[in-house]
Amino acid sequence: MSQEPHRQKYFAKHGYWRGMHIAREQDLSEAPSHPSLPEAARVWARIGFLSFGGPAGQIALMHRELVDERRWISESRFLHALNYCMLLPGPEAQQLATYIGWLLHGTRGGVIAGTLFILPGFFVILGLSSAYALFQDTHWLTSLFFGLKAAVLAIVVEAVIRVGRRALKTRLALVIAGLAFAALFFFAVPFPLVVLAAGLAGYLMARFQPASEAKAAAAAARESLDDKPSVIGSDFAQGSASLGRTIRVLGIWLSLWLAPFLLIGAAIGFDNTFTAIGLFFSKMAVVTFGGAYAVLAYVAQQAVETYYWLKPGRCSTGWRWLRRRQAPSFWS
Repeated sequence: MSQEPHRQKYFAKHGYWRGMHIAREQDLSEAPSHPSLPEAARVWARIGFLSFGGPAGQIALMHRELVDERRWISESRFLHALNYCMLLPGPEAQQLATYIGWLLHGTRGGVIAGTLFILPGFFVILGLSSAYALFQDTHWLTSLFFGLKAAVLAIVVEAVIRVGRRALKTRLALVIAGLAFAALFFFAVPFPLVVLAAGLAGYLMARFQPASEAKAAAAAARESLDDKPSVIGSDFAQGSASLGRTIRVLGIWLSLWLAPFLLIGAAIGFDNTFTAIGLFFSKMAVVTFGGAYAVLAYVAQQAVETYYWLKPGRCSTGWRWLRRRQAPSFWS
Protein backbone atom coordinates (compact mmCIF):
# COMPACT_ATOMS: atom_id res chain seq x y z
CA MET A 1 0.00 0.00 0.00
CA SER A 2 1.40 3.38 -0.98
CA GLN A 3 2.54 5.70 1.80
CA GLU A 4 2.15 8.83 -0.37
CA PRO A 5 -1.26 9.98 1.07
CA HIS A 6 0.07 9.66 4.62
CA ARG A 7 3.22 11.58 3.65
CA GLN A 8 1.15 14.37 2.10
CA LYS A 9 -1.02 14.59 5.24
CA TYR A 10 2.09 14.83 7.39
CA PHE A 11 3.67 17.54 5.28
CA ALA A 12 0.36 19.41 5.00
CA LYS A 13 0.03 19.35 8.79
CA HIS A 14 3.46 20.94 9.15
CA GLY A 15 2.88 23.48 6.44
CA TYR A 16 5.25 21.94 3.88
CA TRP A 17 2.97 22.08 0.84
CA ARG A 18 1.73 25.54 1.76
CA GLY A 19 5.31 26.72 2.03
CA MET A 20 6.12 25.31 -1.39
CA HIS A 21 3.06 27.05 -2.87
CA ILE A 22 4.06 30.38 -1.33
CA ALA A 23 7.61 29.95 -2.64
CA ARG A 24 6.29 29.42 -6.14
CA GLU A 25 4.09 32.53 -5.85
CA GLN A 26 7.07 34.54 -4.64
CA ASP A 27 9.14 33.30 -7.58
CA LEU A 28 6.48 34.61 -9.97
CA SER A 29 6.11 37.89 -8.11
CA GLU A 30 9.82 38.74 -8.34
CA ALA A 31 12.00 39.25 -11.36
CA PRO A 32 14.58 36.50 -11.95
CA SER A 33 18.24 37.26 -11.48
CA HIS A 34 20.12 38.82 -14.35
CA PRO A 35 21.65 36.04 -16.48
CA SER A 36 25.41 35.86 -16.86
CA LEU A 37 27.01 36.19 -20.27
CA PRO A 38 27.96 32.47 -20.50
CA GLU A 39 24.41 31.48 -19.53
CA ALA A 40 22.96 33.79 -22.16
CA ALA A 41 25.40 32.45 -24.76
CA ARG A 42 24.20 28.89 -24.09
CA VAL A 43 20.58 29.97 -24.54
CA TRP A 44 21.34 31.82 -27.79
CA ALA A 45 23.18 28.76 -29.07
CA ARG A 46 20.18 26.60 -28.16
CA ILE A 47 17.84 28.98 -30.02
CA GLY A 48 20.16 28.93 -33.02
CA PHE A 49 20.15 25.13 -33.18
CA LEU A 50 16.37 24.80 -32.74
CA SER A 51 15.14 27.72 -34.87
CA PHE A 52 13.31 25.92 -37.67
CA GLY A 53 10.47 27.24 -39.80
CA GLY A 54 11.61 30.68 -40.92
CA PRO A 55 10.98 33.98 -39.08
CA ALA A 56 7.65 32.89 -37.58
CA GLY A 57 9.13 29.75 -36.02
CA GLN A 58 12.24 31.58 -34.83
CA ILE A 59 10.27 34.37 -33.16
CA ALA A 60 7.94 31.81 -31.59
CA LEU A 61 10.89 29.94 -30.10
CA MET A 62 12.44 33.15 -28.75
CA HIS A 63 9.12 34.13 -27.19
CA ARG A 64 8.83 30.78 -25.44
CA GLU A 65 12.44 30.75 -24.23
CA LEU A 66 12.90 34.39 -23.25
CA VAL A 67 9.40 35.55 -22.23
CA ASP A 68 7.49 32.52 -20.96
CA GLU A 69 10.14 30.24 -19.48
CA ARG A 70 13.07 32.45 -18.42
CA ARG A 71 11.37 35.86 -18.11
CA TRP A 72 14.44 37.67 -19.39
CA ILE A 73 12.21 40.18 -21.17
CA SER A 74 8.61 41.13 -20.53
CA GLU A 75 5.76 40.59 -22.96
CA SER A 76 5.31 44.29 -23.71
CA ARG A 77 9.03 44.91 -24.27
CA PHE A 78 9.27 41.84 -26.52
CA LEU A 79 6.33 42.96 -28.68
CA HIS A 80 7.62 46.53 -28.78
CA ALA A 81 11.03 45.33 -29.98
CA LEU A 82 9.44 42.99 -32.52
CA ASN A 83 7.29 45.78 -33.97
CA TYR A 84 10.36 47.98 -34.27
CA CYS A 85 12.42 45.26 -35.97
CA MET A 86 9.61 44.62 -38.47
CA LEU A 87 10.05 48.18 -39.73
CA LEU A 88 13.82 47.84 -40.21
CA PRO A 89 15.48 46.45 -43.35
CA GLY A 90 16.80 42.93 -43.07
CA PRO A 91 15.76 39.80 -41.13
CA GLU A 92 13.56 40.76 -38.18
CA ALA A 93 14.22 37.58 -36.18
CA GLN A 94 17.99 38.07 -36.09
CA GLN A 95 17.57 41.77 -35.35
CA LEU A 96 15.30 40.91 -32.44
CA ALA A 97 17.83 38.44 -31.03
CA THR A 98 20.65 40.97 -31.43
CA TYR A 99 18.64 43.71 -29.73
CA ILE A 100 17.67 41.57 -26.74
CA GLY A 101 21.27 40.34 -26.42
CA TRP A 102 22.43 43.98 -26.42
CA LEU A 103 19.90 44.91 -23.74
CA LEU A 104 21.13 42.07 -21.54
CA HIS A 105 24.91 42.41 -21.95
CA GLY A 106 25.71 45.41 -24.10
CA THR A 107 27.72 45.19 -27.31
CA ARG A 108 29.24 41.80 -26.46
CA GLY A 109 25.82 40.34 -25.79
CA GLY A 110 24.41 41.69 -29.04
CA VAL A 111 27.29 40.32 -31.12
CA ILE A 112 27.11 36.91 -29.42
CA ALA A 113 23.32 36.67 -29.78
CA GLY A 114 23.31 37.72 -33.43
CA THR A 115 26.20 35.42 -34.32
CA LEU A 116 24.93 32.33 -32.53
CA PHE A 117 21.49 32.89 -34.02
CA ILE A 118 22.75 32.34 -37.58
CA LEU A 119 25.92 30.26 -37.09
CA PRO A 120 24.28 26.80 -36.79
CA GLY A 121 22.16 27.46 -39.86
CA PHE A 122 25.21 28.66 -41.78
CA PHE A 123 27.04 25.37 -41.24
CA VAL A 124 23.91 23.34 -41.97
CA ILE A 125 23.18 25.07 -45.28
CA LEU A 126 26.89 24.94 -46.18
CA GLY A 127 26.90 21.18 -45.68
CA LEU A 128 23.64 20.68 -47.58
CA SER A 129 24.80 22.85 -50.46
CA SER A 130 28.06 20.94 -50.69
CA ALA A 131 26.21 17.61 -50.69
CA TYR A 132 23.83 18.82 -53.38
CA ALA A 133 26.70 20.11 -55.53
CA LEU A 134 28.47 16.76 -55.25
CA PHE A 135 25.57 14.33 -55.57
CA GLN A 136 22.77 16.38 -57.26
CA ASP A 137 20.16 14.54 -55.21
CA THR A 138 17.76 15.85 -52.57
CA HIS A 139 15.41 12.87 -52.12
CA TRP A 140 17.23 11.80 -48.97
CA LEU A 141 16.89 15.33 -47.58
CA THR A 142 13.17 15.47 -48.36
CA SER A 143 12.64 12.19 -46.51
CA LEU A 144 14.76 13.35 -43.59
CA PHE A 145 12.73 16.51 -43.04
CA PHE A 146 9.31 15.13 -43.89
CA GLY A 147 8.11 14.98 -40.29
CA LEU A 148 9.68 18.29 -39.39
CA LYS A 149 7.14 20.31 -41.38
CA ALA A 150 4.25 19.28 -39.13
CA ALA A 151 6.21 20.09 -35.97
CA VAL A 152 7.21 23.53 -37.27
CA LEU A 153 3.61 24.27 -38.28
CA ALA A 154 2.40 23.34 -34.79
CA ILE A 155 4.99 25.65 -33.19
CA VAL A 156 4.02 28.58 -35.40
CA VAL A 157 0.26 28.13 -34.93
CA GLU A 158 0.64 27.80 -31.16
CA ALA A 159 2.77 30.95 -31.00
CA VAL A 160 0.33 32.95 -33.13
CA ILE A 161 -2.57 31.95 -30.89
CA ARG A 162 -0.65 32.68 -27.68
CA VAL A 163 0.71 36.06 -28.73
CA GLY A 164 -2.56 37.04 -30.41
CA ARG A 165 -4.55 36.45 -27.24
CA ARG A 166 -2.21 38.71 -25.30
CA ALA A 167 -1.71 41.47 -27.86
CA LEU A 168 -5.09 41.78 -29.62
CA LYS A 169 -7.21 43.03 -26.76
CA THR A 170 -8.77 46.16 -28.25
CA ARG A 171 -11.39 46.36 -30.98
CA LEU A 172 -9.07 48.42 -33.18
CA ALA A 173 -6.29 45.83 -32.90
CA LEU A 174 -8.67 43.04 -33.90
CA VAL A 175 -9.94 45.01 -36.91
CA ILE A 176 -6.42 45.85 -38.11
CA ALA A 177 -5.28 42.25 -37.67
CA GLY A 178 -8.28 40.94 -39.62
CA LEU A 179 -7.78 43.41 -42.46
CA ALA A 180 -4.05 42.65 -42.61
CA PHE A 181 -4.74 38.91 -42.84
CA ALA A 182 -7.30 39.44 -45.60
CA ALA A 183 -4.91 41.67 -47.55
CA LEU A 184 -2.09 39.12 -47.33
CA PHE A 185 -4.08 35.91 -47.81
CA PHE A 186 -6.84 36.85 -50.26
CA PHE A 187 -5.37 39.77 -52.22
CA ALA A 188 -1.60 39.04 -52.05
CA VAL A 189 -0.78 42.61 -51.05
CA PRO A 190 2.99 43.09 -50.56
CA PHE A 191 3.98 42.59 -46.95
CA PRO A 192 5.75 45.98 -46.49
CA LEU A 193 2.62 47.79 -47.65
CA VAL A 194 0.51 45.91 -45.10
CA VAL A 195 2.92 46.81 -42.30
CA LEU A 196 3.02 50.48 -43.30
CA ALA A 197 -0.77 50.65 -43.66
CA ALA A 198 -1.28 49.10 -40.21
CA GLY A 199 1.17 51.55 -38.65
CA LEU A 200 -0.50 54.48 -40.40
CA ALA A 201 -3.94 53.34 -39.22
CA GLY A 202 -2.76 53.11 -35.64
CA TYR A 203 -1.14 56.54 -35.82
CA LEU A 204 -4.25 58.19 -37.28
CA MET A 205 -6.51 56.59 -34.68
CA ALA A 206 -4.24 57.76 -31.88
CA ARG A 207 -3.88 61.21 -33.46
CA PHE A 208 -7.58 61.95 -33.83
CA GLN A 209 -8.88 60.02 -30.82
CA PRO A 210 -9.84 62.12 -27.78
CA ALA A 211 -7.07 62.31 -25.20
CA SER A 212 -9.10 60.65 -22.44
CA GLU A 213 -10.08 57.73 -24.67
CA ALA A 214 -6.50 57.36 -25.94
CA LYS A 215 -5.12 57.16 -22.40
CA ALA A 216 -7.78 54.64 -21.38
CA ALA A 217 -7.08 52.50 -24.46
CA ALA A 218 -3.33 52.61 -23.82
CA ALA A 219 -3.80 51.64 -20.18
CA ALA A 220 -6.12 48.78 -21.16
CA ALA A 221 -3.61 47.57 -23.72
CA ARG A 222 -0.78 47.57 -21.17
CA GLU A 223 -2.88 45.71 -18.63
CA SER A 224 -3.97 43.15 -21.21
CA LEU A 225 -0.38 42.08 -21.82
CA ASP A 226 -0.17 40.86 -18.22
CA ASP A 227 3.56 41.48 -17.86
CA LYS A 228 5.26 39.27 -15.32
CA PRO A 229 8.29 40.57 -13.41
CA SER A 230 11.20 40.18 -15.83
CA VAL A 231 14.85 41.10 -16.13
CA ILE A 232 14.00 43.54 -18.94
CA GLY A 233 10.74 45.10 -17.81
CA SER A 234 9.14 48.51 -17.75
CA ASP A 235 11.65 49.75 -15.14
CA PHE A 236 14.72 48.41 -16.97
CA ALA A 237 17.49 51.05 -17.07
CA GLN A 238 18.62 51.37 -20.68
CA GLY A 239 21.72 53.41 -21.39
CA SER A 240 21.37 56.45 -23.62
CA ALA A 241 23.55 56.72 -26.71
CA SER A 242 25.45 59.92 -27.40
CA LEU A 243 26.06 61.33 -30.86
CA GLY A 244 29.77 60.62 -30.62
CA ARG A 245 29.24 56.98 -29.70
CA THR A 246 26.71 56.56 -32.50
CA ILE A 247 29.21 57.91 -35.02
CA ARG A 248 31.94 55.58 -33.70
CA VAL A 249 29.68 52.54 -33.91
CA LEU A 250 28.62 53.43 -37.45
CA GLY A 251 32.24 53.93 -38.46
CA ILE A 252 33.35 50.56 -37.06
CA TRP A 253 30.55 48.50 -38.60
CA LEU A 254 30.61 50.29 -41.94
CA SER A 255 34.34 49.59 -42.10
CA LEU A 256 33.73 45.91 -41.41
CA TRP A 257 31.01 45.92 -44.09
CA LEU A 258 33.29 47.48 -46.74
CA ALA A 259 36.45 45.56 -45.82
CA PRO A 260 35.59 42.39 -47.84
CA PHE A 261 35.04 44.44 -51.02
CA LEU A 262 38.39 46.15 -50.65
CA LEU A 263 40.20 42.88 -49.92
CA ILE A 264 38.61 41.12 -52.91
CA GLY A 265 39.33 44.08 -55.16
CA ALA A 266 42.97 44.21 -54.08
CA ALA A 267 43.38 40.47 -54.62
CA ILE A 268 41.54 39.70 -57.88
CA GLY A 269 40.03 42.99 -59.02
CA PHE A 270 36.54 44.42 -58.73
CA ASP A 271 35.07 42.98 -61.94
CA ASN A 272 34.20 39.48 -60.73
CA THR A 273 31.30 37.38 -59.44
CA PHE A 274 32.24 37.74 -55.75
CA THR A 275 32.05 41.53 -55.91
CA ALA A 276 28.72 41.33 -57.75
CA ILE A 277 27.32 38.98 -55.09
CA GLY A 278 28.51 41.25 -52.29
CA LEU A 279 27.10 44.40 -53.86
CA PHE A 280 23.77 42.77 -54.66
CA PHE A 281 23.12 41.43 -51.18
CA SER A 282 24.44 44.60 -49.55
CA LYS A 283 21.80 46.51 -51.51
CA MET A 284 19.17 44.00 -50.42
CA ALA A 285 20.17 44.43 -46.78
CA VAL A 286 19.60 48.18 -46.99
CA VAL A 287 16.33 48.37 -48.92
CA THR A 288 14.46 45.18 -47.95
CA PHE A 289 11.76 46.21 -45.50
CA GLY A 290 9.21 43.78 -44.13
CA GLY A 291 11.38 40.77 -43.35
CA ALA A 292 12.52 37.78 -45.36
CA TYR A 293 9.14 36.96 -46.93
CA ALA A 294 8.96 40.40 -48.53
CA VAL A 295 12.19 40.01 -50.51
CA LEU A 296 12.73 36.32 -51.23
CA ALA A 297 10.80 36.44 -54.50
CA TYR A 298 12.82 39.40 -55.73
CA VAL A 299 16.13 37.79 -54.75
CA ALA A 300 15.16 34.59 -56.55
CA GLN A 301 14.15 36.53 -59.66
CA GLN A 302 17.41 38.46 -59.76
CA ALA A 303 19.55 35.38 -59.13
CA VAL A 304 17.83 33.41 -61.93
CA GLU A 305 16.86 35.96 -64.58
CA THR A 306 19.34 38.84 -64.17
CA TYR A 307 22.62 37.39 -62.92
CA TYR A 308 22.12 33.75 -64.04
CA TRP A 309 23.67 32.44 -60.83
CA LEU A 310 21.09 29.65 -60.45
CA LYS A 311 18.71 27.65 -62.57
CA PRO A 312 14.99 27.85 -61.62
CA GLY A 313 14.96 24.28 -60.34
CA ARG A 314 17.92 24.81 -58.06
CA CYS A 315 16.44 28.01 -56.72
CA SER A 316 13.22 26.23 -55.70
CA THR A 317 15.29 23.44 -54.14
CA GLY A 318 17.16 25.97 -52.05
CA TRP A 319 13.90 27.53 -50.87
CA ARG A 320 12.60 24.12 -49.73
CA TRP A 321 15.78 23.58 -47.76
CA LEU A 322 15.61 26.98 -46.11
CA ARG A 323 12.08 26.40 -44.86
CA ARG A 324 13.27 23.27 -43.02
CA ARG A 325 16.41 24.39 -41.27
CA GLN A 326 17.69 26.93 -38.78
CA ALA A 327 18.51 30.65 -39.00
CA PRO A 328 17.03 33.41 -41.18
CA SER A 329 15.99 32.27 -44.65
CA PHE A 330 16.98 35.52 -46.31
CA TRP A 331 20.55 35.45 -45.01
CA SER A 332 21.14 31.95 -46.37
